[in-house]
Amino acid sequence: MHPAEPDPTEPDPLRIVLAEDSVLLREGLIGLLARFGHRVVAAVGDAEALHAAVAEHVPDIVITDVRMPPGQTDEGLRAAVALRERRPGLPVLVLSQYVQRSYAADMLDSGDGSGVGYLLKDRIGQVDDFVAAVGAVAAGGTVVDPEVVRQLLRRRRDPLERLTPREREVLALMAEGRSNAAICRALVVSDAAVGKHVGNILMKLDLPPAEETHRRVMAVLEFLRA
Repeated sequence: MHPAEPDPTEPDPLRIVLAEDSVLLREGLIGLLARFGHRVVAAVGDAEALHAAVAEHVPDIVITDVRMPPGQTDEGLRAAVALRERRPGLPVLVLSQYVQRSYAADMLDSGDGSGVGYLLKDRIGQVDDFVAAVGAVAAGGTVVDPEVVRQLLRRRRDPLERLTPREREVLALMAEGRSNAAICRALVVSDAAVGKHVGNILMKLDLPPAEETHRRVMAVLEFLRA
């Protein structure tokens, strides 16, 4: 008998460093990720241990909560920002009950916005969706809960003044991860109209010609940043 061929549809197993101070949730995530073939190489409960674990294991992705000891404020998110500064391109997925505005935009903006994610625990409806998000971020994608987008947008003062009201609507929908087709349906406009608005947005934000998906991510990050 010949050995079974690997299934090309199955994602490659990931080596994960997990930072979560709740023991029950931490153990639950370890088991959940193992069910999908991934391996948690280190599971820690504070930011200092997170830094040490990443240095020791060089993981494929870091999954971290925002609030961890000793202060239970934003230690996990600050650690994520520092790790991305020290190791550009390190995929980081923030998994939290809270939107910590002070560092969230910095984290999402780090490394041109690739390989980052911010999900709210209480809004994850399906296990498969969470595991898919882990894989997407590890592969260099950007995954952000729409509620995170909305809360960050509230901070903006006199945002992208060069954009028309309609262009701001389009960019807000882009920030929720909607495709051009979905934006057409939401605004009840033609595909050509949405394409023109997107082109105007990219031009007014001074985003140079590049791969289209990358430019869209950069436009969304520009919207979140200020």
